[in-house]
Amino acid sequence: MDAYTDFANVYDTFMDETPYEVWGDFIVELIEKYGLSKPVNAGVKENNRTSDQEHDVTNDVSVETEEDSEEALNEEKNLVVELGCGTGSFTAIMARKGYDIMGIDMSEEMLQVARRKVTEQNLNVMFLEQDMRELDLYCTCGTVLSVCDSINYLLEDEDVVTTFKLVNNFLFPKGIFIFDFNTLHKYRDVIGDVTIAENREDCSFIWENYYHEDEHVNEYDLTIFAKCGEEDLFRKSVETHYQRGYELEEMISFVKESGLEFIEAIDADTHSVPTADSERVYIVAREKGKQC
Repeated sequence: MDAYTDFANVYDTFMDETPYEVWGDFIVELIEKYGLSKPVNAGVKENNRTSDQEHDVTNDVSVETEEDSEEALNEEKNLVVELGCGTGSFTAIMARKGYDIMGIDMSEEMLQVARRKVTEQNLNVMFLEQDMRELDLYCTCGTVLSVCDSINYLLEDEDVVTTFKLVNNFLFPKGIFIFDFNTLHKYRDVIGDVTIAENREDCSFIWENYYHEDEHVNEYDLTIFAKCGEEDLFRKSVETHYQRGYELEEMISFVKESGLEFIEAIDADTHSVPTADSERVYIVAREKGKQC
């Protein structure tokens, strides 16, 4: 079964203690420190255009052209793109902070949840169903984000480099890429070969981890029991996911090979320099020219 199909409908239930707000605050700090993108207060759906705002520009074409050009550049610089957005919880937080953000994920089921979520919150967010290895945007953007270990789903060196090259290609000049990844240490020494189970009123899951040393890949089998309708009946489904653990040095080498400029690595829990015990690491990289 494809990853994140049935699990999409219960994903938010089991992720309800994830500190998305804390992550959002920290990501904003990094954007403000290194990036170009600014909040544009475009998160909430609004339509302030009225006939009174329309005016005759017959004698002011050159001014309008310059203004339109500058506005278009600002729109691209301020656009934020999230790779592996899932059900859109983090996407919605960034939208509420005023960022013009677009979410991208390859799971149709996850995106269905994401679209419902932003509609209920009256947020203006575009979602695209794409594999990050085939990223294709209609313009450049000032910031690309990827949180919650989406990059770990890339299992081959070539997949990571290909994705990072595409990110570099679609970044506005000097735009930034902020992503996190789970380390090899986390999969091998912390959760590898561990079984996690959680029981809720309407759904339960069993999460069985199997670490494969040769490939540095963590396989986890999810068995999900989700309540169906009003009856006390539960549907069982099984999904298998694969994530690869990476060393920090590996990831930095992929960043550089893709043409991006490495800026900083940060332990996601301590917000300090990563150590051998770091389980999740943020990397900040910058666009520094397009490769032919």
